[in-house]
Amino acid sequence: MLARGASIDIDGVYSNPAGLAFLPGDGLYLSLNGQSAYQTRNIDMTFPLFPEDGHRRYYKGKASAPFIPSFQGAYKKGDWTVSGSFAVGGGGGKASFDDGLGMFDSMVMGQIYQAASGKVTPNMYTINSAMDGSQFIYGVQLGLSYKVNDWLGVFAGGRMNYFTGGYKGFLNAHLKEAYGGGELMNLELDCDQTGWGLTPVLGVDAKFGKFNIGAKYEFKTNLNIENKTNNLKYPDSAESLVGSYKDGVNTPNDIPSMLSVAVAYEFLPVLRASVEYHFYDDKKAGMAGDKQKYLTKGANEYLMGIEWDVTRQLTLSCGGQITDYGLSDDFQSDTSFSCDSYTLGVGAKVKLSERAALNVGYMWTTYEDYTKTSKNYSGTGLPGTNVYSRTNKVFGLSIDYRF
Repeated sequence: MLARGASIDIDGVYSNPAGLAFLPGDGLYLSLNGQSAYQTRNIDMTFPLFPEDGHRRYYKGKASAPFIPSFQGAYKKGDWTVSGSFAVGGGGGKASFDDGLGMFDSMVMGQIYQAASGKVTPNMYTINSAMDGSQFIYGVQLGLSYKVNDWLGVFAGGRMNYFTGGYKGFLNAHLKEAYGGGELMNLELDCDQTGWGLTPVLGVDAKFGKFNIGAKYEFKTNLNIENKTNNLKYPDSAESLVGSYKDGVNTPNDIPSMLSVAVAYEFLPVLRASVEYHFYDDKKAGMAGDKQKYLTKGANEYLMGIEWDVTRQLTLSCGGQITDYGLSDDFQSDTSFSCDSYTLGVGAKVKLSERAALNVGYMWTTYEDYTKTSKNYSGTGLPGTNVYSRTNKVFGLSIDYRF
C-alpha cells in the first residue's frame, strides 16, 4: 500500500507510532517481516578516448539483498502502549561493479593521452578493475504511546542506528611491451566502515470521524563513520578519489531529519484510502566532503494508497510514491548517485485466524535518468558525460500475530 503513515496496526511501530494508542484491544502484538530487494545502478559514460562506438562505455552495478529481516512488537495496556522494532532502516545494500568504474578508466587513458601526445589506441594498454561497496544501517527502536482521549494519541521514543559497510576493489593498468611497458596505475582498496547514532522520534495521531491523521518527526541523527582500512594503495593522482578511505579517517554520514504527515479516510467499512507526505532535510545533514551543500533542496516524497476488504479473510491493496530530490552535478558521483523516481506497489493480507494474518507485497521503482556533463572529467582535461540510471524491485512477506 506504501502510504502507511496513518496506520492503526502493528506496522505503525515504524510508520505511525502514535496510532498504536488506538490498537483494538489490550495485549501483545507481533510482526515478523522479511524482504528481498534487487537493484541495478548503471552508468552510461561517454568519453573521447573510449574506443567503443560513439566513445560510449556501459558500467553495470548489481545490488542485491536476498533477505532483509525486521521485527515489530507492541504491548497495549489501557491508555499506554510500549513498542519496539528491529530493522534495516537505511543504506543501499551491497553493489558490485564487475568492470570497475569510468572515473578510474578515464584517468588511466588520460595519462596515456598526455604521454603519447594525443595518440591513444586500445592495443597500447591493458586495464583490469572491479569495485564492490556495501552500506547497511541497522536500527533498534523503543518508544511509548499514550491515548490522551478518544481522539488523540501521542508518542515519544528513539532509535539506535548502527552503520556497517565498506569498499573493496582494484585497478591495474599497464602499457603493453610494444609501447614501452610499465605500470600506469595500481590502485587497491579494502576498507571497512562503522558508526552509530541516536534518532529521537515524536508522533501524534488524531481521529475525526472517518478521518485519521498521523504525523511523525524524526530528528537529525549525527552519525560519523570511521575507516578500518586493511589495504590502500594509489598514486598521487587519485588522492581526491580515494584519499578519504585512509585508516582512522572519520567521515560524516548523518541521517537527515524527517517529517511525515498522513491522512486516511474510510469511504466504507471495507474501503479505505490514504495520502501522505515526507520531507527529508538533507541539506542540513552532514555528508562526506560537505556534498550536502550541493543539493538544491531537501527530498520530498508524495504517497498514496488504497485498501479493499474483498472478504472477511482477504484484503487487497495498492499504492504509489513519487520521490523528488534536489540533485545537482556536483552532488552526483560514480560511487554515490541518486535519481528522482516513482514507485508502484501491490499487496494482500490474508486473515488466517482471529489472531494471525499473512501479508505479501511487491513493489517496483522507475527512475528518471540523470545526465552529468563535465569539461574536465576526472582531471583529464577532456570532456565526459555520465548518464546515471537505476532499477529497483522488492518483495515482502510478513506474519502478524496478536496474543
